[in-house]
Amino acid sequence: MNKVIFMGTPDYAEEILKKLIEDDEIEVVSVYTQPDKPVGRKKILTPPPVKELAQKHGIEVYQPNSLKEREAVESVLKQECDFIVVAAYGQILPKAVLEHAPCINLHASILPKYRGASPIQQAILNGDTKTGVTAMLMDEGLDTGDIIKIEECEIGEDEMVEELFEKLTHIAADLTLDVLKNFSSYKPVAQNDAEATYCKKITKEDGRAEFDDAKTLYNKYRAFTPWPGVYLQSGLKLKKMKLASGSGSFGKGKILKVAECAEIGCENGSVEVCRVQPPSKKEMDIKDYLNGKRIGVADTLA
Repeated sequence: MNKVIFMGTPDYAEEILKKLIEDDEIEVVSVYTQPDKPVGRKKILTPPPVKELAQKHGIEVYQPNSLKEREAVESVLKQECDFIVVAAYGQILPKAVLEHAPCINLHASILPKYRGASPIQQAILNGDTKTGVTAMLMDEGLDTGDIIKIEECEIGEDEMVEELFEKLTHIAADLTLDVLKNFSSYKPVAQNDAEATYCKKITKEDGRAEFDDAKTLYNKYRAFTPWPGVYLQSGLKLKKMKLASGSGSFGKGKILKVAECAEIGCENGSVEVCRVQPPSKKEMDIKDYLNGKRIGVADTLA
């Protein structure tokens, strides 16, 4: 029986924790997750998905503001465990915790590519055709530890971030069990730092878009829907769209055709926009929006 301390916060981590709880060969002795946060307009204090799952199964939950706090470190060190599993926890582990037991992190990229906070979105933004999950031994760096095993998967050309997120979540859950049960048979390999790339935490401002390059705009839509969304300088949100053409030079934002969707030109290529949401209004079909604005073919969508 492998005793595991689990550290994670969002849905990605919840699925991995669920797999660990369900396995007869693993005992989850405790869970560490981020503090509850206010959510929505009413700012209702909401627990992370991982916390809710752990409490449902009677597992002790810790929510330190920082794992570097002395009390937080001591709480980890007093618990006997064979492994510490970390998945999208959102906090840096101090050296004392890293030395307490092998710390295994499940990172949603093919390391050393896309170290950092948004690897799934970054793969889509860059138009990658494959990605994966890396199981690694954690060290004091940011996603710099030795690689235990990588599981790869393809990225569909129209695959949205939520679809890819779900796919990688299931891969990560299965990979976690594999690594824990066969840990002694794997020989971790050092990453090549010269090949490392990084991705930052996504902000609302990242969703702002221009009609420069159609493929870039479409990939931004795939990566940032539903959050932070893709919107124009005017605040108009592009809620449903697809790539029309990856080549050809058109005026930025020029309306080329209107049917069920509207084909909008870019400096390079064009996109089809089907649904939009004006500032402070409900989402609507692009045709209704254009009719309301009394604009059409040859005008500019801004």
